[in-house]
Amino acid sequence: MHEISRRRFTAGMGLTALGAGLGLGGCSKVPDIIKIGVAQPLTGPLAALGQDLLNGVNLAVTELNKKGFTVADKQVKLEVVPADDRSDPAAGRAAAQQLLDAGVVAVIGDLNSGVTLESAPIYAAKNVAQLIISTNPKITQLGLNTTFRIVANDDLQARAMGSFAASQLAVQNYAVLDDGTPYGKGLAAGAAGELEKAKKHIAVRQSYDETTVAFADLAAKLKEADVRTIVWVLSDTQALALLQELQKIGYTDVALLGGDMIKTTGMLKGDGIISGVYCTSPVLDVTEFTVGPQFLERYTSTFKKPPAYGGHYTYDAMYVLSQAIQKAQSADPAKITETLHAINGYAPVTGTMQWDAKGEQTYGAVGVYEVRRSAWELRMRSDRW
Repeated sequence: MHEISRRRFTAGMGLTALGAGLGLGGCSKVPDIIKIGVAQPLTGPLAALGQDLLNGVNLAVTELNKKGFTVADKQVKLEVVPADDRSDPAAGRAAAQQLLDAGVVAVIGDLNSGVTLESAPIYAAKNVAQLIISTNPKITQLGLNTTFRIVANDDLQARAMGSFAASQLAVQNYAVLDDGTPYGKGLAAGAAGELEKAKKHIAVRQSYDETTVAFADLAAKLKEADVRTIVWVLSDTQALALLQELQKIGYTDVALLGGDMIKTTGMLKGDGIISGVYCTSPVLDVTEFTVGPQFLERYTSTFKKPPAYGGHYTYDAMYVLSQAIQKAQSADPAKITETLHAINGYAPVTGTMQWDAKGEQTYGAVGVYEVRRSAWELRMRSDRW
């Protein structure tokens, strides 16, 4: 397969209303403080991922401020304004308004596709760039000028998931399960479509609420249908709950292939329970990059724990965003958005970040990982699944 080792992610910023008024489209005066919004799930089942994404931005901003960040020859202070979207569309809308009211000039968020579909038009109405790690293709199909995806979308991930399941986890019977969200349903449908193209039999196809953790009935159904490969587009917590139920009934000669939401340190607890745990992810592991170990050392020293998901992408996104602000020589959100469309930004960990006209990452790739020796190990990676 054609391999690629670069990913891109970008961050968001904020504009303070000063005495004379620094409007969204007017005065070119640079304020003393430039606010960057971060909308992520900071409470609830995905809080560890959301906090990791926030940590990446905080680390970058700390470094930039320490070096002395300047815009149009003026030294300014970057300030992170966090908002909790709780992985909930309504909370995401509220978080978006909260950040706009705070005067942010750009936003890094959201994680969940269902949340981003609701929040993106709110930011677009004020010309505020939103750098997202959400992967549902429908987001960039909204035609909003302010949306910038920092990883590959689920069209590529679905092809990776279906292709790997069909060729590397080939069995007679498959299950395809999702969490009922736009992310889950879209990715699962794409993966199922790839399996059907490969003439594979899907014996169990079902959606669950994203908070469901009672899977005794599902475990029994999988055993009855002799399902040996489970395509799973739910969370890591839910996956672990299912593995425990499979273990209880002695049905462990099974492989589980999840989406990127299970590529967490928490999922490593599943090592050894079933025959194999795999995932696809557009978020490449930090250790795959040349300078990854140095970033990991700084991150762990600062936050006293390793990244849970994609903090290195939001870190890079913040750096690329800072370059856009400097190139725009302004804290005007509209000018920052315009600059992001033209930039080929230097991302300290992952390489570069650049977007096409729709706001899709130019250098997107998807990797397949396997849990081995209590760690996620890369099996293969491609930009052309």
